[in-house]
Amino acid sequence: MDQAEQLRNIIKANSQPRPVARVITVTSGKGGVGKSNTAINLAIHFRKMGQRVIILDADFGLANIEIMFGAVPKHNLCDLIYQGKNIREIITWGPMEVGFISGGSGIAGMSNLSRDYLTYIIQNLAALDAIADIIIVDTGAGISDAVLEFLVASDEIILVTTPEPTSITDSYSLLKALSRHPRFSAESSQVKMIANKVEKEEDGYSLFNKLNAVVARYLKMPFSFLGAVPQDALLSKAVMQQTPVSIQTPTAKSSLAYETIAAKLMNKDVPLRKRGMAAFFSHIVSGKKMG
Repeated sequence: MDQAEQLRNIIKANSQPRPVARVITVTSGKGGVGKSNTAINLAIHFRKMGQRVIILDADFGLANIEIMFGAVPKHNLCDLIYQGKNIREIITWGPMEVGFISGGSGIAGMSNLSRDYLTYIIQNLAALDAIADIIIVDTGAGISDAVLEFLVASDEIILVTTPEPTSITDSYSLLKALSRHPRFSAESSQVKMIANKVEKEEDGYSLFNKLNAVVARYLKMPFSFLGAVPQDALLSKAVMQQTPVSIQTPTAKSSLAYETIAAKLMNKDVPLRKRGMAAFFSHIVSGKKMG
C-alpha cells in the first residue's frame, strides 16, 4: 500500500457523518499587498454574519495575524504535531471570538511523520470542522513550494493584488505556477481576485481585466473578480493600533468593502464544494510524501 493510499484510508476511517468546514485560502504574489488584513477583516465580517471562524496563519516565520490581533499565542501547530497538544489547546481566540492557529514551521515537517502521528494529527484537524464553519488559511506571499501546496489543496483561493506593476506581474507568476502544478485541478478550484488599495471600485475592475486578459489567453484557468478594497487611511491607523478596521471603524470605506466581499462569498446561490480540514491537510501531506 503506498503512502497516498494509506492517507486516504486514514481519512475514510474517520469519515463518519460529521460537519465539514468551508476552507478559504488567501494568498498573494508578493508581500505588502494586504493579504493578512484581508484574511482578518473577512473573518470579522463572517463572524458578524453568525459564522464561526478560525484563521490558520500559514505564513511561516512571520506572525502577521497575531500582531494584527494584538494577541500572543501560547502554542502553535508544532505543539500539536510534536508536543501532544490537542487542537483546542493550540487555538488562540482574538477579537469577536475569531480563533487563530499559528502554523509555526509545523506543516513543513509533516512529510516525515509516521502513520500513527498522521492519524493523530488528521483526527485533530477533523475536529476543526466541528469548531468552525469557515477556516481561512493565510499563506505566505510569493511562489514557494509551501504556498503552492496550500493552493493546490484548496477549493477556494482568494488572490490579493494591488495596482502596483510588480504586484500584477507577481500575481500572474503565481497563477502560472499554480496552473502548471501537477496536482492543480481547474475543475475543482475557484480562484477569485480582490483588488486592494485602489482609488475607486472601477479601478479594481480595470486591474482585474488587465490580469484576466493574460490569464484567459495563456493559462486557461477559472478566474473571477470578487471585489475591490479602496486605499484607506483608517485601515492604516487600525493596523498601527493592532485592531481590525472592521471592528475599530465599521463605517470606514475599507471596512464596508470587506463587508460587501464577505456577503458575496456567503451568497447561498453560489454552489460550494466543501471537503473540510482533514481532507485539506491529507492532500498536502500525500503530495509531500509522493514528491
